[in-house]
Amino acid sequence: MPLDNIRLALTQREAESLSPLATLSIKGLRRSHEEKLKHGYRQAFSLDVDRILHSLVYTRYIDKTQVFYLIENDHITHRVLHVQLVSKIARTIGRFLGLNEDLIEAISLGHDIGHTPFGHDGERFLSEICKSYGIGYFLHSVQGVQFLDRVERKGKGWNLCLQTLDGILCHDGEIHNEMLKPERNKTFIKLDEEIAAKKTAPDMQLIPMTLEGCVVRMADTISYIGRDLEDAIRLKVIKRSDIPDDIVKILGNTNGTIVYNLVTDIIENSFQKSYVAFSPEISDALKKLKDFNLEYIYMNSKIKTNLDRIKKLFEMLFERYLNDVKNENHSSVIFTRFLEDMSDYIENHSKEEIVRDFIAGMTDKYFLRQCPIEMRPKIQIK
Repeated sequence: MPLDNIRLALTQREAESLSPLATLSIKGLRRSHEEKLKHGYRQAFSLDVDRILHSLVYTRYIDKTQVFYLIENDHITHRVLHVQLVSKIARTIGRFLGLNEDLIEAISLGHDIGHTPFGHDGERFLSEICKSYGIGYFLHSVQGVQFLDRVERKGKGWNLCLQTLDGILCHDGEIHNEMLKPERNKTFIKLDEEIAAKKTAPDMQLIPMTLEGCVVRMADTISYIGRDLEDAIRLKVIKRSDIPDDIVKILGNTNGTIVYNLVTDIIENSFQKSYVAFSPEISDALKKLKDFNLEYIYMNSKIKTNLDRIKKLFEMLFERYLNDVKNENHSSVIFTRFLEDMSDYIENHSKEEIVRDFIAGMTDKYFLRQCPIEMRPKIQIK
C-alpha cells in the first residue's frame, strides 16, 4: 500500500474513533507551509513528537533539576523522567477521553524544555536578571517555545504546530485549577501576543487552545505532586507520617495511590465533556497537598543551603557572557558552543536575549563547569 494511502487511512481512523472534541491531526497548523517533507506520510503531531525528541534541548533534560539539586542519590527525579511521567499519565487520560494522544505526547515531552539549571530557583534568579536588563520576565513556559521555535536548528526552529507550542506555553502546572475549558480558535498571532504579555505580566493565566493541552496541564500536577513527596521522603526531608490525615484519607499517602485517585477522578468528571475537571472534593484535597508540599518541601531550608551562592553565579555568568558578546570575544564558550553559524538568530535577538538563551539551555553540571572551582556550591543532601 502506498504511504500516502496509509496516511489517509490513519486520518480516517482518527475521524471515526476520536471524540468530536479531540484535535484531529489534519488540523495541525505550522508557521511555514512551504516545508517540503521527504517522508510526508507522518501525521502532524506525531511529527512534532519526533522533532522534539531529536532536538538538542530535549537531550539536555538528562541533567536538569526537577526539585532537588546538588544531591548524591541516583533515584531522585530529574526533568527527563518527569516529562516521561507527564506523557504517560496524560496519554492514559487522553485515551479514555478519546483525545489525540500524539498531540498530548508532543506537548508533554516539550512542556519543560525551557527550564533553567537548578529548577524553579534558577528560573527565579534568571528572571530577576532579565527584568533588570529590560528584556522582560523569564518564564520556562515562554522559553520552551523560544527554544523550539527560534533557537533550535541554528535559529531556524522546528516549525512545530501551533497546537503543540500553545500547549507548551500554557502548561502552568503550578497553578491550581479545578476545571479547565480550552480557549479554541487561537492563531500564531495570538500565540505571539500571549508570549509578549507573559513577559510583562508573569502571573497572568493562559488557557490552552485544545482539550489535549488542558489534559497535559492537569497531568503535569498529577505527575509531580506525589513523586515529589516520595523524593522528599527518600531524602529524609519529610516523613510519610507528616502528610496530613485529611489529605491521606482522600488521595492516599503514596505516589502510586495519589496518581491513581487523581487520574480516575479526572476521567470520571471529564468524559464526554467540553472541559477537563476534578471533582470538588478531590480538587480541594489536591490544593491542600500542593500547599503542604510548598511549605514542607519546596521552601524547606534543608534544600536551600546554596541559594545565595547559586544566585551570585547566575549574575556572574550573565555579566561575563554579556561582556563577551558585546566585545565579540569569539574564544568565549558562548561563541564556540552556541553562536557558531547562528547569523540569522544573532540578527534577530538582542545581546541580552542571546545570553538569556545560552544560560537557560545549560544543564546543571555544564553551568557549574563554567564557574570557578572555589565558587561552586557543595553537595547539600547526601
